[in-house]
Amino acid sequence: MISVLKYITQIINYFHDNLILLTKLMGLNLNDKQLHFLVIGFIGILLFIVVHKLFKFLARHSLTAISFIYTFTVLVVFVFAIEIGQKVTGRGNMEFQDIVEGLWGFLVAFAIYMAIVLSIYGLKNWLRRLKRIR
Repeated sequence: MISVLKYITQIINYFHDNLILLTKLMGLNLNDKQLHFLVIGFIGILLFIVVHKLFKFLARHSLTAISFIYTFTVLVVFVFAIEIGQKVTGRGNMEFQDIVEGLWGFLVAFAIYMAIVLSIYGLKNWLRRLKRIR
């Protein structure tokens, strides 16, 4: 897990350093806080536009899909927070595999949930058709 976080940090640092260099070459004298304000603001609005379009499309077809995406996103943040908390407090091992296993557990539980929901839905439809025939 630590090696994955170090790799991600290296990628972010690469972009951070090049962005600072680019702003200096452009004659902008931005500090770290101003860069964060601009970059996260830009990334955030792009992400919002993409997510908004996706959710509008999904809302026409399946509220369950939106609920799944939202829940999965919250769980990703949650399991990362747990692992980082373990590293900071020293009360457990910080491992990427723990994150993968936790999210896999949700996917399996969700698959079981959907199987139950779809089975009940199918059974209700079958019973309705049976009543019409009689």
